[in-house]
Amino acid sequence: MNTPLRRVGLAMMALMVLLLGNATYVQVIKADDYRKNPLNSRVILDQYSRERGQIIASDGTPLAAVQRTDDRLEYLRTYANGPVYAPVTGYFSLIYGTGGLERAEDDLLNGSDDRLFARRLSDLITGRDPKGGNIQLTIDAKLQQTAYEQLSSQGLTGTVVAIKPQTGEILAMASTPSYDPNELASHDGDVQEEAWLRLNEDESEPMLNRAVRQTYPPGSTFKLVVTAAALAEGKTKESEVDGRPSITLPGTNTQLPNFNDTICGNGVTATLQEALAKSCNTAFAVLANELGPDKLRDQAAKFGIGEQDLEIPLPVVPSGLGEMSDKPSVYQAGIGQKDVRVTPLANAVMAATIANGGVRMQPHLVQKVLAADFEAISETSPDEVDEAMEPEHASMLRDMMIASENNTSGGGKLSGVQIASKTGTAEHGEDVKSTKPHAWYVAFAPAQDPQIAIAVIVENGGQAGLAATGGRVAAPIGRAVIGAYLGGR
Repeated sequence: MNTPLRRVGLAMMALMVLLLGNATYVQVIKADDYRKNPLNSRVILDQYSRERGQIIASDGTPLAAVQRTDDRLEYLRTYANGPVYAPVTGYFSLIYGTGGLERAEDDLLNGSDDRLFARRLSDLITGRDPKGGNIQLTIDAKLQQTAYEQLSSQGLTGTVVAIKPQTGEILAMASTPSYDPNELASHDGDVQEEAWLRLNEDESEPMLNRAVRQTYPPGSTFKLVVTAAALAEGKTKESEVDGRPSITLPGTNTQLPNFNDTICGNGVTATLQEALAKSCNTAFAVLANELGPDKLRDQAAKFGIGEQDLEIPLPVVPSGLGEMSDKPSVYQAGIGQKDVRVTPLANAVMAATIANGGVRMQPHLVQKVLAADFEAISETSPDEVDEAMEPEHASMLRDMMIASENNTSGGGKLSGVQIASKTGTAEHGEDVKSTKPHAWYVAFAPAQDPQIAIAVIVENGGQAGLAATGGRVAAPIGRAVIGAYLGGR
């Protein structure tokens, strides 16, 4: 064989190898990814030929179900009170694929999960129509409704997350503004397209689950992390901290004042408990610097802040403290500003951890996995992740949070229920003085026997605007949700 023919032959062999390699990559290595891609309408079209599993609340209330139709798509996905539960259920669309739990638990709901193998085999033998499995959530239907109404009735942009401290069960996860997934589940392509375009062009981002897919500066709620780190270093409720109404950030001419120039203690020093109760910025800025970035980061990590790849099973964006590369940034991090960012879920987990005696539990949304006939296949067991605090330190911090709640204004205070809480008023934007702050409230109750922990954020202060504070805007919402839960116990 002459040289030119040999070269052509080698080139053809190389091309064949590349072609076979690509086919193997697509059909074997990436096959599952392509099958699960939410835009793969061929797979979804096949799924419409079988009865998709239901998503139900903890009490069995159907949140996502199906009904048989007379068109070529045999089943229609339906959502009860769609906007209330949309941040959790997500959507199931022929054109646009899946979102939320519809995506995270798609294999189970469509019946292809390995745990349903026996059922699929039985269906094949008996000739029964195949069905998907069902999911029972930890969501308390009445509490979810209350949380949603507290936000939506006031036209607020924000979220409420409630957790059972001892187990990590997520009792409520409401986010507003929301959307109706029934529009995306419609068998009418024009209805789906109109809804998709409208929702994605809406600047308020109604399809965003703010509880797990958005991070915010935590403001003064981060002082709980600083306090926990200080207690671990030997400080107590009575330890003296900075009480000045204003300080100068080191190496700058920038003043860092307390809110409304509040004087803490004698104006020079204050106790740690008073500093937390009055949310004294100077105390926690100086304290953060004394502790240093490493200890702040370590304590935050024990609360779950900074955790990567968390799934509940919804994917959760990571929270973090930023670089804290110089002293001014450490001072600002101490009051939950600068580059500190957390999800509302992370703040709820922090409150739940303190409530649980310092033990952090894995947060989760799925209570049980059920077969097509609703027979239990598996149940989520409480998972202890870390001991974030010594029990005695958690008790001290609880007492300080009780003092904070007693010092917090705002409506909706509950008679006969002692809440432990911390508020936050978080500045953000390029011009913080003219940008409406976010309003935070994290809490648990009853303080001595916690049954619920909660985080509330109202973006841009809601209707209070520049005058917004966590106590004025977010606390009444949190107290209402806590009251609704404890009232039903």
